[in-house]
Amino acid sequence: MNTIGQIIKENREMHHMTQQELARKVRVGVNTIEKYENGEQIPSNQTILKLSTVLDIPASELLAKSENIFKKWKSGPTAFFCLNLDYMGIKN
Repeated sequence: MNTIGQIIKENREMHHMTQQELARKVRVGVNTIEKYENGEQIPSNQTILKLSTVLDIPASELLAKSENIFKKWKSGPTAFFCLNLDYMGIKN
């Protein structure tokens, strides 16, 4: 299973974006994007929603394909809400 960092990097590269461009669009530092992609840091709930918008993927895809994110989101109501929005066909 891919880590969330691998998913972010793959989708960033698919959109032909540099780490700097993604950082600017998500409003975080370049070092933060580097840490996400290297698995040194997990994005906050708010940042996951921004990443999903900028990278044009559902937040549930970031969650479903990631093994390390569930440590942070496994019991949070925000994750349940986002997954339900995707299930209902509403892109967050």
